Amino acid sequence: MKTFHELYLDVLKQETAQGRKLEGEYDPYHLDCLLHPERHAPVIFTDQCEQCEYDKACENSCVFDAFEHGEDGKVSINMEKCVGCGACVDACKLEKLAENKDVVPVLKALREKKGQVYALVAPAFWGQFGEEVTTGKLRAAFKAIGFQGMIEVAVFADILTLKEALEFDANVMEEQDYQLTSCCCPVWISLIRNLYNELMPHVPAAVSPMIAAGRVVKKLHPEAVTVFIGPCIAKKKEAKEPDIADAVDYVLTFQEVRDMFEAADIKPGLLGDDEKEHSSKMGRIYARTGGVSQAVKETVAQLNPARGIEVKAEQADGVPACRAMIERLKNGETTANFFEGMACNGGCVGGPKAIVGRDEGRKNIDQYAETADYKTPLENPFVMELLSRLGFKTIDEFLEKSDLFVREF
Repeated sequence: MKTFHELYLDVLKQETAQGRKLEGEYDPYHLDCLLHPERHAPVIFTDQCEQCEYDKACENSCVFDAFEHGEDGKVSINMEKCVGCGACVDACKLEKLAENKDVVPVLKALREKKGQVYALVAPAFWGQFGEEVTTGKLRAAFKAIGFQGMIEVAVFADILTLKEALEFDANVMEEQDYQLTSCCCPVWISLIRNLYNELMPHVPAAVSPMIAAGRVVKKLHPEAVTVFIGPCIAKKKEAKEPDIADAVDYVLTFQEVRDMFEAADIKPGLLGDDEKEHSSKMGRIYARTGGVSQAVKETVAQLNPARGIEVKAEQADGVPACRAMIERLKNGETTANFFEGMACNGGCVGGPKAIVGRDEGRKNIDQYAETADYKTPLENPFVMELLSRLGFKTIDEFLEKSDLFVREF
């Protein structure tokens, strides 16, 4: 019986005889990226660059200095420095850069860990897989492909909104004081940590909703495999950061999931509605620029109606705008006391691996938010019940003594 390699060589000969030219070799780098994405940066080369005719546009777009040149002249991406913002992917006119993919390890987990793999879906999901695809239909689609269940990360955005609102209420006591939100965007946090580290005392010690979701699922189901799904490349890097790598095992983009559904011939819009919605309006609007600010502002107002200092928010999206906002803050050119940064224009709905455009994505999210039964996390009984089941009895415990929601920067 022929080996696979012998069969492959026969096919090569047949196709060559018919005039088709096939490479006949594979790149070990690309195979390793496919099988072991954890060994590589969030952004990888689809083809090796040697002579760039566009003045290194990709390298110049990276504010984190992740591009490196070897003695052989080849360019590589430093796994530790790359945060996955995707700026270089957009800048590369030769299209030789792409996001790292976790599809193969996820499929392996679905096969080997039956009944233990959970999909954690970002708030930006609404409308990404078709107008007719509700939360329940998407949950049914994930179950059809082998997931045990689907968790809306917007519920954990609710929890982090409550945490940031309590932090603001407790700590921002003067007009000149301020808070830099930490909940959502890993690129925004990397920007502050790497380029504006002196501002870190103004960042609440909170994990992102993705990390909170992963940690809670693993606390409730210790053998669970957690897979975050969203429009973001940077989440692939965030999931691997040493102090929070206990939460999320793999990260897939919306585009990767769409391809998985198509390969399995699963059409979410035609499935039954496995409906379970637990998030408030505030958790859902995290997906677009201004959502975090609005969520914290409305929750603070509801938390302490008599408070003298209200949330006066300023937002920026896109790395250049985020840096400009920080410079205005440092130069005393703003009176805001709450600053929200998003690396992608439009927020998460403008993420590099979203399926629909950011304007349509924002419209979809706002429509989805309006259908929520609860306006803020303080009104959401699921939030209060979940915190109770996790053992939080007081506000102080929630703010200070939780290894689930607190991060030491």
